[in-house]
Amino acid sequence: MNGTINGTTTPSTSAATAPSAATRHDGLIAVEALRALIASGAPPLIVDARFDLADPSAGEKAHAAGHLPGAFYLHLDRDLSGPKQDAFGAFRGRHPLPEREAFAARLRELGMTPGRQVVAYDAADGMYAARVWWMLRWLGHDAVAVLDGGLTAWRQAGGELSTDTPIAAPAAESPAFQPGSPLEEPMSAQDLFARLGQVRLIDARAGERFRGDVEPLDAQAGHIPGAVNRFFKTNLRADGRFKAPAELRDEFLALLSPLPAGQTVHQCGSGVTACHNLLAMHHAGLPGSRLYAGSWSEWSANPRLPLAKG
Repeated sequence: MNGTINGTTTPSTSAATAPSAATRHDGLIAVEALRALIASGAPPLIVDARFDLADPSAGEKAHAAGHLPGAFYLHLDRDLSGPKQDAFGAFRGRHPLPEREAFAARLRELGMTPGRQVVAYDAADGMYAARVWWMLRWLGHDAVAVLDGGLTAWRQAGGELSTDTPIAAPAAESPAFQPGSPLEEPMSAQDLFARLGQVRLIDARAGERFRGDVEPLDAQAGHIPGAVNRFFKTNLRADGRFKAPAELRDEFLALLSPLPAGQTVHQCGSGVTACHNLLAMHHAGLPGSRLYAGSWSEWSANPRLPLAKG
């Protein structure tokens, strides 16, 4: 469905083609660059990932009230997560990953095609949009970026909002979009337990939850033994945009030392805000770290696994 942004018509999803190497964005994208892509012959697939853990319907309602023109909504619980129990009934965490093919099928419903640029945004400092970014890379798709500054940056730059419901036309391109070789790898609780002390484990939760002072969401308070705390908002400047790559690189290298980036595992409460730290390391030129998707919600629910406080 066509829309307008400051008078510029945005082509329908069926007209999308893969971006050239010069226009591919694989980490963060500024508002100005997004506008240029929308006005080009290869408009991106825009994903609104707004969500509120305290009110799971809030993000969808906010999307209906106004979103970036042409944006589709992906719900954290329905679209970006899978069943909370495995085949044996074991708890997998509050937001476990879905099957790769299930997520790919959902993207195809939105008009996703091979190589198409994806841009995700939210209104929560990138914490939910970063989950979309990580999951696309998990599918092997590198043309995916988070709108730096999110909805706030878009509005501050004069960007309009739309209440139109975009319609995804069936993709005419062949072959259809399919999962490829993963660019990001998740880690299981079993693998992490076996590697405690051998990896740098970074917890993206707020300090009071990491220390175990409070725990509003999960089974027990505390953190995984050996983890260090880097609250995901530490990655941002005061205006809500990501810090410069060099600054982030210095901060993460100090945190990782003496281990390399490739021996880093990220976690949080349920595998969402941890993706923000993964994105920050990617932006800083420090690839190779992994996500423990079950995170504290899965770990703390298993009485056989150790925990720490303080």
